[in-house]
Amino acid sequence: MTERSEHRERSLTGATEARGLEALISRATRAGKGAAPVERWNPAFCGDLDMEIKQDGTWFYLGTPIGRMPLVQLFSTVLRKDEDGKTYLVTPVERVGIRVVDAPFIAVEMNVSGAGAGQIVTFRTNVGDVVEAGPGHPLRFVDEDETGGLKPYVLVRGRLEALVTRPVMYELVEHGEEIDIGGKTMFAVRSKGEIYPIMPTEKLKRLSM
Repeated sequence: MTERSEHRERSLTGATEARGLEALISRATRAGKGAAPVERWNPAFCGDLDMEIKQDGTWFYLGTPIGRMPLVQLFSTVLRKDEDGKTYLVTPVERVGIRVVDAPFIAVEMNVSGAGAGQIVTFRTNVGDVVEAGPGHPLRFVDEDETGGLKPYVLVRGRLEALVTRPVMYELVEHGEEIDIGGKTMFAVRSKGEIYPIMPTEKLKRLSM
């Protein structure tokens, strides 16, 4: 195959994928109306799309960042993570796979109201979701072995989580307290009546030395 033919074939492939993306967008009719009821849809799998969500929450299509936030927000409304651990864009008539490096969303802001057992921690994600940590939206904390740090996540919907950014994590920790859990003193945070352990108090003291 000549170089010109290869270039033409790549161009046609790119154009085909772009048209497919536009068609997908046109079928995401709930854009701007909150998340679509993707858990109720069971369309056929139509292959993988060259789309990836990086660790910092940036969406890429065909290796290029998607710079239009309204478009990213639209895609986020038809996102679903299935039991197979893979993430898909889902419409009533199709399901296409995408790649996610870490979590599909990023928690970029938080607010705390109340105190003690009545404390409520609310997060805002990079795509505009607002969730109150608590029943249905639990927090979890994962040790980051390569850095010795901690990565907090909050469940947004379905199996989709938001990774809490480091500045927000520091703010969250300021609202933690020592709580006895199963006979062990843990540094934890409360929200909507739930208690989310961050780490043993003994470990926190060692890290603070």
